[in-house]
Amino acid sequence: MSRRTVVVVGDVLLDRDVVGRAERLCPDAPVPVVDVEAELQGPGGAGLTALLCRAPGTEVVLVAAVGADPEGEQVRRALATAGVELVGLAHEGRTRTKTRVRSGGQTLLRLDTGGPGAPHGSLPEHALGAIDAADVVLVSCYGAGMSDHDQLREVLERRAPRRPVVWDPHPRGAPPVPRCTVVTPNLAEARSASGLPQGTPDAVGRHLVAHWSAGSVCVTAGATGAWLVPEDGEPLHLPTRPVEGDPCGAGDRFAAALATALAHGCGRGEAVLHAVEAASHWVAQGGTSGFRTDPEAFEGSLHPTPPAQGRLLSRRSAAGLPDTTSEASEALEALGAPQGLEASEVIERTRAGGGTVVMTGGCFDILHAGHVACLEAARDLGDSLVVLLNSDESVRALKGPGRPVQPAADRARVLRGLSCVDAVVEFDEPTPERLLARLRPDVWVKGGDYEGTDLPEARLVRSWGGRVALLPYLSGHSTTAILARSR
Repeated sequence: MSRRTVVVVGDVLLDRDVVGRAERLCPDAPVPVVDVEAELQGPGGAGLTALLCRAPGTEVVLVAAVGADPEGEQVRRALATAGVELVGLAHEGRTRTKTRVRSGGQTLLRLDTGGPGAPHGSLPEHALGAIDAADVVLVSCYGAGMSDHDQLREVLERRAPRRPVVWDPHPRGAPPVPRCTVVTPNLAEARSASGLPQGTPDAVGRHLVAHWSAGSVCVTAGATGAWLVPEDGEPLHLPTRPVEGDPCGAGDRFAAALATALAHGCGRGEAVLHAVEAASHWVAQGGTSGFRTDPEAFEGSLHPTPPAQGRLLSRRSAAGLPDTTSEASEALEALGAPQGLEASEVIERTRAGGGTVVMTGGCFDILHAGHVACLEAARDLGDSLVVLLNSDESVRALKGPGRPVQPAADRARVLRGLSCVDAVVEFDEPTPERLLARLRPDVWVKGGDYEGTDLPEARLVRSWGGRVALLPYLSGHSTTAILARSR
């Protein structure tokens, strides 16, 4: 395995968790008394991010300002023990320390001391060399001043158009330099930076791509996963499964996993898929506190299994889309589409209730796990899912002789048997654009193999205010491969 180098640049702090039992109230005030059982501490901010970039075949260098005080010395020792090389800058003020008092898996109180931990002076020559040579540079901003360091910004501005830079922003930090490979705000940060307080993840991501001149923006949206919005092409939605746990540090875990995957040659979509899975695992294992207690529980391969099938997202409605309720049945009748009545009733019922109509299309010749995962994720982007199904003639034109192996009636019946599918409409053309123009879905979904390409239907769907979303396929699943194995 060839070795890769990730350089993390950012603001370091010291994290402390005071953990104990809270079984009684203080006699002189209505507050819980915590009987302390353990005190856990370690590098926080960019320091934690650097720890989380460690992976087989990966060298990690941290460029950060660290204070010359006992707290700063604890950060240095912990990084050295973990095998992370620290290239330190001078530091103004005491090391910022965040102390959480926790009981029963919950944070009762957080105390912040020291800081802000602003850098002082020039970057060491070793830091400049490391940034230039790194496979990936990850900026982990915590608003203390590193992202605003003039010399650092000049170095990153020169690097970003040529080699990967991942930027994890902070509301109090400087904006990303132009041409970053991926910028990773959470949804609240993205809405604030874009000035779109009610914007959907893909909408605010598209705004920020232009605003920051970024190669792509990945908006993380908690239990609903992440939206990767590229400079060119359609948004890719990477869903996740909701988990219970402690989300503290999940953003650091996401950025670290993304940067490490890019360093090892993953494309952006695959890297974000890995990051979504890694962040979900982090939360389920207890977040930062769980990591301090049992780091081995967080060990994982560079390429974990993609998210499992199931209800991948919480359902939601998209605001501000036009209502075309009354035209659905007439459109289907005019097109002569089979199963038109079923689909028109679904569409009209959904829109009458103010809901969102999602559509997707395909041959679905042999329904497999990859299809099911995409269909379930598509359904959860709205309130009903209509599948536009290629007719037998259309499949033959696309796939060649011998296809489909199942007639359209059978394929439609199998699709209707899925709880996530509300209706199926068959079409004869190579593409469903004529149906789309008449039915005008609020969201049009395609599989992730279209990432980075010009989707023909995208301009059409957006012409009436609709949205386009790409969803990743589960790797290792395809109808063609299944048929080849069966032969």
